[in-house]
Amino acid sequence: MAAYGLYTHIASNKFRSMLLLAGLFALVYVLVYAGALVAEVIINGNGTVVYYLSRAFHDLIVAFPFATVAAVAWIIIAYFFHQSMIDAVTGGHDVTRQEEPRLYNLLENLCISRGITMPKLKIMDSPALNAFATGLNPRQYAVTVTTGLLDALNDQEIEAVLGHELTHIRNGDVQLMVVAVIIAGVVGFFGELFFRLFTNLSWSSGGGSWSSGSSSSSRSSSSSSDNKNSGGGAVVVIIIAVVLIVVAWLVSQVVKLALSRSREYLADAGSVELTKNPDAMISALRKIEGRGELPGATSAVMELCLDNPREGFADLFATHPSVQSRVDALVKFAGGHDPGPLPPPAEETDQPETDEPEAQADQQKASPPVPHGPWNDAGNNPPGPPPVPAPSSAGTAAGNPLGPIGNPIGPWGRH
Repeated sequence: MAAYGLYTHIASNKFRSMLLLAGLFALVYVLVYAGALVAEVIINGNGTVVYYLSRAFHDLIVAFPFATVAAVAWIIIAYFFHQSMIDAVTGGHDVTRQEEPRLYNLLENLCISRGITMPKLKIMDSPALNAFATGLNPRQYAVTVTTGLLDALNDQEIEAVLGHELTHIRNGDVQLMVVAVIIAGVVGFFGELFFRLFTNLSWSSGGGSWSSGSSSSSRSSSSSSDNKNSGGGAVVVIIIAVVLIVVAWLVSQVVKLALSRSREYLADAGSVELTKNPDAMISALRKIEGRGELPGATSAVMELCLDNPREGFADLFATHPSVQSRVDALVKFAGGHDPGPLPPPAEETDQPETDEPEAQADQQKASPPVPHGPWNDAGNNPPGPPPVPAPSSAGTAAGNPLGPIGNPIGPWGRH
């Protein structure tokens, strides 16, 4: 279960990153070819399938250098500005030691203990309980923590979360996840662009011709067979283009399956190795469970987080294993103790409102009676001793047999 020192895992992540980058260029070329098919149908709606396929291939060769430059430019932009893009989505901002001394000191101590380069520290104003790491090189590494996490977790649990994110950085998981986000972004953008173009084309088409409505209205009965063949060719080519776009989009989404869910187990183990406290990691996971949803964050950002509560297709496309399985692994291999799952957030918010009045009533019923001193009887006299009258010369001779300084009323009443 130890994560640090697993050079095979780190090398595998680097190899996967290179494959994903190569796959990015392949998907871009597929999208360009699909776009060329649609463009040829728009330009000439009376061609055959072979004609469209050959013309689109020629267009791909012409557009090949431009598509390559566009893909490289996107990678360069994402390389230098991906953190700014993520911060714009999540609202994270840098903090210093003076602003967050507690969090900064915990992260710094972990980095010093293992000789890890200190990443940037960011805070995201959100009641959600979550954290994630980003960056493609040591100068860009950053760990972002929500304010809700800081309020809900103690120092040991926060230290375990920071150790988890540092393990992602050390194992190379961060680079792989960021590359996957880049690929999903560029393919999703071009896929949506082509789908919008195809939608507009389909609505403006008519009579079986994909060029324009006026050209279809000028067809004569003598060329009905040619028009039928050409219209059928255009329809087939449009279907091929749509299939290519859908496949490219699905591949870009399935790229996250390359992010093996074992990386979360390894990051949990790396946190335990750093902190020597498996119970803190287990307790942190239990508190975060079901409370990590970031409102407004994209699915790509959620895939970077410590816990991703979003699931799809019966956990088939889930990028994170369940919290229960992660806790079971820590109990089995790290010797931790599981306190059990916490109540859902809805029950936690309702519990104080329903129990507080009853608790106050029980406290009032159980409050002990007020003690009575020697100057009080069972319940009729006031709680304090009776007031002492001011001495006077007349009262001394007539009513005070004890002398001028005596108290006419003793502690047990008048004699």
